Amino acid sequence: MWVSLALMPELPEVETVMRGLAGALAGRRLVRVEQRRADLRFPLPERFAARLQGRRIEGFDRRAKYILAALDDGMTWLSHLGMSGRMMLGQGPAPAPGRHDHLIVETDDGQHLIYRDARRFGFMDLIAAGALADHPRLAGLGIEPLGPELAGRRLRALFAGRRAPLKAALLDQRRIAGLGNIYVCEALNRARLHPDRPSGALSAAEARALAKAVRAVLEQAVAAGGSSLRDYVQASGELGYFQHSWRVYGREGSPCPCGRKGAIVRRTVQSGRSTFFCPVCQR
Repeated sequence: MWVSLALMPELPEVETVMRGLAGALAGRRLVRVEQRRADLRFPLPERFAARLQGRRIEGFDRRAKYILAALDDGMTWLSHLGMSGRMMLGQGPAPAPGRHDHLIVETDDGQHLIYRDARRFGFMDLIAAGALADHPRLAGLGIEPLGPELAGRRLRALFAGRRAPLKAALLDQRRIAGLGNIYVCEALNRARLHPDRPSGALSAAEARALAKAVRAVLEQAVAAGGSSLRDYVQASGELGYFQHSWRVYGREGSPCPCGRKGAIVRRTVQSGRSTFFCPVCQR
């Protein structure tokens, strides 16, 4: 049985959106910026639109679930999509704004970008040159799970001496930045590790298997364009399709792909979040 879910976009979704924006907007100048309200989840920076207008985007990056656009004056434009935020790219002048279109940008090559957010859980900020690492949203974040630091040895060091359940440890943004509920459930299933296992008790082989599984599931999800949650679409407007590859997430009562006798996906709740796992192959 599949479950309809509305959740915050996770790292692969944000990575997919960031890459779409980079392909279309890197090197482009923002010739018109219209700010249609003073706040999203938090107040927008003072003179936000005026400070963006006229700037050229030098490039894009991602840190955890934040999209970072480097501007030609040294500032960084930080964006977080929240639960329902969308970056909508199009050709030609921007159409008449809809009710939930909060930021409208037009570029020097005739494109437009609309930030649409019905729930307004997303937010944006402008960060001064040299202040990126110390920004309150970015300071203290852990390693990037798609970066070179993710390896079995590093995982064992991060979790050493910890009694916290393995799933909770993987979701701790101070240790690994950007991992979310869906992909942690999927990675644990691939590594055949129980979500309740004490995180500090991983063997070297188990840690290597987990690091490999985390990277593989994220890379596969990015290649698929992410998972199409209720509000999530790519910057191109296309839907991702990794949800069709979910092994356990949202599949309570279905057979686990391990194929073992009695291997039926279960659901439990940890720290207020649904956890899906196979009680037979995950130990």
